[in-house]
Amino acid sequence: MKSAVETLNPTRVRLTVEVPFEELKPSLDAAYKKINQQVSVPGFRKGKIPARVIDQRFGRGAVLEEAVNDALPKFYTEAVNEGELNPLGQPEVDITELKDNESLTFTAEVDVRPAIEIPDYSGIEVTVDAVEVSDEDVEKAVQQLRDRFATTSVVERAAAEGDVVTVDLEAKVDGEVLEDGVAKGVSYTIGSGELLDGIDAAVTGLEAGGSATFTSELKGGSAQGKEAEVTVNVTEVKARELPELDDDFAQLASEFDTLDELKADSRDRLEQSRKFEQATQAQEKVLDALLELVEVPLPEKLLADEIQTRKHNLEHHQLGQMGLTLEAYLKIQEKTAEEFDAELKEQAEKGIKTQFVLDELVGKEKLSVGQEELTEHLVRRAQSSGMSPDQFAQAVVEGGQVPMLVGEVARGKALAVVVEAAKVTDTNGQVIDLDEDEDEESTEAAEATEESTDAAAEKSEG
Repeated sequence: MKSAVETLNPTRVRLTVEVPFEELKPSLDAAYKKINQQVSVPGFRKGKIPARVIDQRFGRGAVLEEAVNDALPKFYTEAVNEGELNPLGQPEVDITELKDNESLTFTAEVDVRPAIEIPDYSGIEVTVDAVEVSDEDVEKAVQQLRDRFATTSVVERAAAEGDVVTVDLEAKVDGEVLEDGVAKGVSYTIGSGELLDGIDAAVTGLEAGGSATFTSELKGGSAQGKEAEVTVNVTEVKARELPELDDDFAQLASEFDTLDELKADSRDRLEQSRKFEQATQAQEKVLDALLELVEVPLPEKLLADEIQTRKHNLEHHQLGQMGLTLEAYLKIQEKTAEEFDAELKEQAEKGIKTQFVLDELVGKEKLSVGQEELTEHLVRRAQSSGMSPDQFAQAVVEGGQVPMLVGEVARGKALAVVVEAAKVTDTNGQVIDLDEDEDEESTEAAEATEESTDAAAEKSEG
């Protein structure tokens, strides 16, 4: 077999492959054997029909077609390996010449990973938010904890903000009660904004047994997006009572004996949370700076597929679970379809570019993934998916996704290398050392990137 590679553009090549006929013999024999098992010829036992009889009865062309279809993947793979190519997706194959007992010639056009030159990234500098926790932040955190331990009691008075009311609702559109527009015994905290627009004003001032009517745009259901006339009946009013902020509360709500200890712990937790946010911000900014340094041509078909995958996932999974259409989502976001498509394309381009650059860095820095690193990563992914590690591992193995997980860890390590080399300063001018949690957090940042580049990953490993 002989093969030649023609570069059509930085992300696409054409392979021309010439195969001597004798190399088709194994596939030709397999074709005769397969046809033997599928047909019957009077005078011959099944599976014992001579090749010349098959040629006479069914045509030599049918045998050759079967043989070529069987042999093409093998010869294509050999040509790819010979040309040291990194194909993305399936090739477009064209048989240009097939001479019986002489030779087979075919071409295969396929997208390939572009050659990427990683420049010196040691000079990257980024600025991130400083980790600052104010007394007000601590008080807010403690207040949120206090709210969770609030109790309620029925009161005989008009409802006010912060009260919990039990209501019955009925929604009409064009004077007709909607089939899914009736709800009874709904518990609602006035001022929470968790139900329909306008309900706070409608129920404030009502006692149990009172009712009011207001108009509101429906956020879901059969008449989503339409203006409805909503009747609300208050059946019960409850006042919320908050526990006193004292040492007794600290003992009730935590493992601490005093309120001061609880506040100190809240401050520590807020600081840790903001340090993690700071590290994530640093990784994102360093990655953006790295991508600006590298020129990466993108395969057109891969980009189109990635855009389509993202749009499909948003429409049929994320928005579908929320009961929203794409049109309703765009209205909420106050975006036009053109703005949405432009953002989607920009995100897809960044996702593919990120994967290509980090994969190149993995090779350049000779990074490898150990079993322990893979196991730790698998456990984290299992936790985020809501599965046990054993269940997740089984699903990964059965789905042939182990190489994908290895790639995620390797890309995380590559990002960690770049972050380590960068100078990260906070807004107070202090140099930030991210070494302590760098590997884990960089891996998680790569996971986030990975989730948004599923199409790219599938094609690069296809």
